[in-house]
Formats: sequence, C-alpha cells, structure tokens
Amino acid sequence: MGSSVLPSPAFSISFLVIFSFFDIGLAQQTGVTRHYKFNIELHNVTRLCHTKTIPTVNGKFPGPRIVAREGDRVVIKVVNNVSNNVSIHWHGVRQLMSGWADGPAYVTQCPIQSGQSYVYNFTIIGQRGTLLWHAHSSWLRATLYGPIVILPIKNSSYPFPKPHKEVPIIFGEWWNANTETVIEQALQTGGGPNVSDAYTINGFPGPTYNCSANGTFKLKVKPGKTYLLRIINAAVNDDLFFSISNHTFTIVEADAVYVKPFETGVLLITPGQTTNVLLKTKPNPTNTTFLMAARPYFTGQGTFDNSTVVGILEYKFPSKKSFNSSIASLQIPTLPPINGTSFVANFSNKFRSLANAQFPANVPQTVDKKFFFTVGLGSNPCPRNQTCQGPNGTKFAASINNISFTTPTTALLQAYFSSQSNGVYTSDFPSYPIMPFNYTGTPPNNTMVANGTKVMVLPFNTTVEVVLQDTSILGAESHPLHLHGYNFFVVDPQNFNLVDPVERNTIGVPSGGWAAIRFRADNPGVWVMHCHFEVHFSWGLKMAWIVLNGNLPNQKLPPPPSDLPKC
Repeated sequence: MGSSVLPSPAFSISFLVIFSFFDIGLAQQTGVTRHYKFNIELHNVTRLCHTKTIPTVNGKFPGPRIVAREGDRVVIKVVNNVSNNVSIHWHGVRQLMSGWADGPAYVTQCPIQSGQSYVYNFTIIGQRGTLLWHAHSSWLRATLYGPIVILPIKNSSYPFPKPHKEVPIIFGEWWNANTETVIEQALQTGGGPNVSDAYTINGFPGPTYNCSANGTFKLKVKPGKTYLLRIINAAVNDDLFFSISNHTFTIVEADAVYVKPFETGVLLITPGQTTNVLLKTKPNPTNTTFLMAARPYFTGQGTFDNSTVVGILEYKFPSKKSFNSSIASLQIPTLPPINGTSFVANFSNKFRSLANAQFPANVPQTVDKKFFFTVGLGSNPCPRNQTCQGPNGTKFAASINNISFTTPTTALLQAYFSSQSNGVYTSDFPSYPIMPFNYTGTPPNNTMVANGTKVMVLPFNTTVEVVLQDTSILGAESHPLHLHGYNFFVVDPQNFNLVDPVERNTIGVPSGGWAAIRFRADNPGVWVMHCHFEVHFSWGLKMAWIVLNGNLPNQKLPPPPSDLPKC
C-alpha cells in the first residue's frame, strides 16, 4: 500500500450473557449437502433499555451460524415474512458458477418480495475459515447478519495447533431508531445519516453504555488453553480496533484464507472483513476477569459513533472458586488513537499468504488489463424547491472514478444473461479517472459526481490489476472495498510483492492512500465491487464487473433457477 503523499506507515438479554462455544461436531462429513431454512421475521429485541421490532433470521439476533466443510454444497431457503424486500449475500463465498446465489439486490437478483421465498444454492470450493452472511438490500444488514464457519476437509487439519475451543466474535452496531428510516431521511435531506447508538459484541453493547451492564458478552476460558476466535466485523459503517487487556493474539487467517501467523496486541478490522486469531490464555493469570474492547478508526470529516464496546474475558479454574472483580475496577485495553492511520498501515502490511505447497498464492504474475480507480465522496445538486443538508447546500454522493452508481430496477445479471441490457446498464465504466487531479491535495472546486449504471466487461480468464486511490474530496478516509465473486491479492504497489501477497475479498483502501490488487477473472457473471460502509454504498460508491463466459462448458454461467425473484 502507498499513497500520493505516502501515509506514515439466539441470546437472552436479561442477564450477563454466557456465549456457548460451537461444537465442531456439527459438521462431520465432507462433500455433503447442508440444508438451512432462514425465516426472515420480525422480533422484539431490547438494548439500551429500548425495545424495538427488528427483522431477524429465525428470531435470532445476531442470526444463526452456517457451518459447512470445504467442498460441501449449501442450500438455504430464505422465506421473507417481513414487509421489506430482502436479499441475502454470502459474503466472501467465491460462488464459482453459482452467480445467481450471490445475493446483492438488483445486481445478481431482484430482492425477495414480502411473502415470497428463494433458495440459495452454492458449493464451497477451495475455501476454509470464517466468512459472514448479511442482508444486501438497503440497511437491513444492521440486524440481518451472522457467521459462516467453513471447516477444513474431513481428516485434514489446520496449519496451526488445534485449538481447545472455537468462538465467533461478531461486531455490530445498534440504533434505537429504525435504520430504514435513518437512511431514507439521509437520502432525502442529502446530509449524513444519524449515527448508531452503540457498538455490539455478539449482539450486546456491554457496560460502557446506558442500561447495558446486564447485557454483556462474556467469554469464559480455562487457563493455559488456546482458543480460536473467529472475528467478524458486521458493523454498518465503521472500521474497528479490538484488543483484550493483558493478552495478545496470533493472527492465522483473513477472509477465509490462511496467513503467515503473526502476533499483535491490537487488531483492526473493516466491515466485511473476517480475521481468525489464536488466543492463548495465561497458565496463572493475576486476575480472573479481563476486559475486551472495540472502538472505531475514523479519519473523515463527518460524524461517527465515537464510543467503545466492552466484553468480558473470564477465567474458570477447576480447583478453586473464582472471584468476580468489579467491572468498574478493570482497565479497558489501550487502543490506538481514533485516527491511528500509521498503526493501520503497519498492521495491514503484516498480512502475508502462507504461499506453501499445500496453500499456494496463485497471484497473477502478469496482467492483461490495468485499471486505476479513485474512490471517495462528492456531491449531487440539490433538487429545485428543496433545502439540502450536504456540503454547501448539495446532497452527499460517493463514487468510483467520479461515477456514482445508479441502482437499476432490473437485476444486472438477468439483463446480461437475457441480452436485454438496453436501458438497464451501459458497458462504458471508465478505466481511469476522466479528470485527473491531485487526489490527496487541494480538492477541485467542482465536487459534483456523474451518475449512471455503468459496468466494466472482462473476457473470461483475464488477469486484472486495479490500483485503488482514496481521494480527499470532502475528506480523506479509509474505504473497505469488497469484491463479490472473487478473492484478490493485495500486491503492495511500492514493492509489487508477487510471492506471498495476502489474499482477501475486502481491502481497506488507506485514508489518503492507495492499494493495488490483482485477480484472475475466472468466474463468469456480474460482480459488484463496492465500499462496505453502508452509507457510502447508499451514496453510490460501487461499480460492477461483467465477466464473460469461457469456451468450455464448465466456464459458462448456468441459467437462472426457476424460483429467481422477480422485480
């Protein structure tokens, strides 16, 4: 990574919550079909002494775990019992030849209408680790999200010591208000949306928030054991720092790809990213209770939820009765400053693929097509006879190469597959910024964006390099860019590491900086690439790639399933 100006490098809520460790025995075989049913239904949930009715899957918040082994087929029937139209995205799953199951609304499918259902059907190929699922329509993923646990093929092992237990740690955000109302108001006024009221760990805000001491995530551990924490950032709009007092992590996986292990006391995770870490508990801890904490990393100019969520790590001793420390007397772990860009750069640069015989890093050594994409904020004119609350009386917008994506009313994949793209999209997304400028210097006088539904078309098996550059228009900030249907290699653009670059599906484009990624377009279909801050997604920071069919039968996108939702 570098820059134009390089930067310095199902739960109960009434009592303290004890999280149940998941049993690896849930998935005993390999190459089997695993069936799930997701009933999207309203459920009353209380947080911060505020009860509200939220969309859930099967009445659970966060939602249920998907567990499978590498090589398994996963079939999930999603039934929509709420008034909102909904689609579900299986974030990070490669979806090889199963583009109809990817889930982003109006890209690969029309959303599932109220009272309707859709069966998502895909096979997990060449992936193992932790991913997540979440709603991919409007801001419904504020409550519709959960973990995807992919175990190694049966009789194969982790490339690290087998942990004593495995625990999902999912970060989220909680609004007392209805999030659909929050974003609707923001889009209408053109201003920034109201921020969340709390961050959550496995759905719970913890004791730093009003009325939340009895709703705290509690992780019970034994001394001298190793725990695999499957850490997921499902927050809607915030990168998060995370640490546990007096403990360190060994990072072993990112976005369901093993990495060269490295130790850290603090980790940074963007929305959409997953990180597996080994936590070695102390053989003789000086206390029985330690605090874990997460808080945002933010460098932009807008408002954000500047609060800290806390959970508890509690040791259990078989031979003696443990004592309970007062939470008030415990120290919250030290985290980097809110705008700790130098920590983020140093931390991000430590990730490297294993790149060994068993887990090679198949990074493209040469590229067929090179692209340069700027990502950042901008503005749209305020409609006549309306007062807007965006910059200088405009409406906030966001863009890639100054094109703010206009969501179509027909799904792009359906239009492409049926050869009826006319009036739905155009294939002229710019390969480079149309108007070059000093991207991290003085912003241009005109911050207006262009609007359109533009895609980039790639022949099958094209090798691609994209340099992603943050702009300082309306403030430089990190952007978690997520590419659907693919992993990509983060090739440090200063050194172009083509040996062991990290392989991810979501990359934090540095604040005021740049990142370079490479991938091979070997999965036909329509694949959206977008900022995983939901507010930036709503403002148009997204584009789509169309990857054409190859010549062989197994290189062609199959026809849509019969129950594909209609718009």
